[in-house]
Amino acid sequence: MAARFTLQAASLRGALRGSCYLRARLSASVTGIRFASQEHKPGLVESTEEYKFVERLIPPSRVPDPPRHPGPSPSGWAPPAGSPPSLPYFIHRSRMHNIPVYTDLTHGNRKTTLVRKVEGDIWALDRDVREHLRGVTGREQPTQVNEVTMTLRVKGHFDKELKDWLLSKGF
Repeated sequence: MAARFTLQAASLRGALRGSCYLRARLSASVTGIRFASQEHKPGLVESTEEYKFVERLIPPSRVPDPPRHPGPSPSGWAPPAGSPPSLPYFIHRSRMHNIPVYTDLTHGNRKTTLVRKVEGDIWALDRDVREHLRGVTGREQPTQVNEVTMTLRVKGHFDKELKDWLLSKGF
């Protein structure tokens, strides 16, 4: 008997709560009605004069071109040659105006050097890099050419040698 009474009380309480909730929703939605004639829309003002303040907040996508100077800067950075070299390949500078030669260390002891941003005949670059490193180290260094990403990977850390060699070529 007590269980039946509790069940009836719970169902009555749920029905009352539902009707109060429905009444509250209906009264809130009725009071929120506005007609289009009563609505005041603010006018839109477009000013190109103040856009200069917005442009100052947008960061540049590239570092500005550095000033031209004859030799390397105190940090060691050197500007590219005035005209590109007449070779079957070209190596673009990075967006920070550096030569894109990077070292990589994987699996704890596997050292490689990566040359990126190659345009043109990457196989000619591979030949020239092998020849240069043969003169520097005295032996043939294994290389890997990726024609899809236009990158050249050399076994060993030769970033300083390759950067100096590319600078002497005029890149």
